[in-house]
Amino acid sequence: MIFQVAARTEGVGKLRETLKWGQPAYLTVEPKSGSTIRLGLPKQGGFALYTHCQTTILSDFQALFPDDFTYEGNRAIHFRPGDRLALDRLALLVKSALTYHLR
Repeated sequence: MIFQVAARTEGVGKLRETLKWGQPAYLTVEPKSGSTIRLGLPKQGGFALYTHCQTTILSDFQALFPDDFTYEGNRAIHFRPGDRLALDRLALLVKSALTYHLR
């Protein structure tokens, strides 16, 4: 989904998949339009989508969907196995992260 959102979003440019802290991370390389998105396994179990905690990406998203996700402050959304993923809403979060520096 991250690559699909990047491909259809104007200004994102080239996206790179890499490892940060041993976890898959996605960042814009050229023109550096966005902030890193990372997928990880929190200590509490399940899985999470992380954004850079010194941005407003997650707090802006939480303002739109305050009760739709389990948030970890301004850095992550947590999911449990079997959770239904709201891909349309998550795509908005991904787009926001990938275009963060274009604001």
